[in-house]
This record gives sequence, C-alpha cells and structure tokens, in this order.
Amino acid sequence: MEKKWFVVYTRHKQELKVVQQLSAMGITNYCPTVTFTKQYSDRKKKVTRPLLSSYVMVQLEEKERDKVFSCIGIVRYLFFLGKPAVVSASEIDLMQDHLNGIHKDIKVTTLRVGQSHTITEGPFSGLRGKVVQTDNTKVKLELTSLGMSITLTKQAA
Repeated sequence: MEKKWFVVYTRHKQELKVVQQLSAMGITNYCPTVTFTKQYSDRKKKVTRPLLSSYVMVQLEEKERDKVFSCIGIVRYLFFLGKPAVVSASEIDLMQDHLNGIHKDIKVTTLRVGQSHTITEGPFSGLRGKVVQTDNTKVKLELTSLGMSITLTKQAA
C-alpha cells in the first residue's frame, strides 16, 4: 500500500501541538512554518507560526487514516470533491524548498499571448500553462492545473 499526504484540519492555534503529538506517535507530518520577530513594548521576540492556519499534512496509508484522531486538537480531514484531499509529494517538496529559500532559475523564450507553454526548469517544471500577458521583461502564465497564475521574469540571452 502506498503512503499519501493527507490534510487534517485542527482546532484554532493547535497546529504545532498536533505536530508534536503526531511525531510522538511516529506519524510523518508537515506543517510549514514562518519565523519572524515580533516587537513588544519592552522587547523583541522571535515567533514561529504556521503558514497555513489550522492545517497539518500527514503521510499515511489510506487504511491508517483513523490513527490521527487519537491526537487532541485534530478536528477532521480536509475533503475535496467528496474524497480526502491529497497533496502530492512534489508539492510538499516545493513548499519546503520555497520556505528554505531554494529557488531555481526559470528560462523563458519568446512567447505570445494565447500560446501554450510547458515549463522545463525550476520548481514548476513539467507544468503546462497558457500565456495571458507578456512584455519586455515578464510573462504571466496561467497554470490551470494549479488554479493559479505565475509571473516569470525573462533573462537576457
């Protein structure tokens, strides 16, 4: 049986506690976090917060999904089109790379509005999109598979 990344919904501000409990149970999990400095009236403090409020990704086999409910703070699984939402391993890797500051250069050739383009390098490698806007330095590409648009910066050849 293959392990998949499922998304669980947690109680408000319980993400990091849920991560600790899941780790103690031996369940592989991922909760992307950001660290920033918060200014109080008398001091500065580094604070770590989840990037996605109330969501934690867990890697389990389909038959093991009920194990997570022994953790205090987990409400339910996130569903998409009537099935448990699954995040691909490549999307998890992409999030981790982005949060660790790893960005790869993407090279863009001359493209015209309405033209279809497959990205060959970088974090979005292999994705196909439609050019919706272009100018001398940038190209806006609509990635329908992800439901988003990205702006690519052209490099001098």
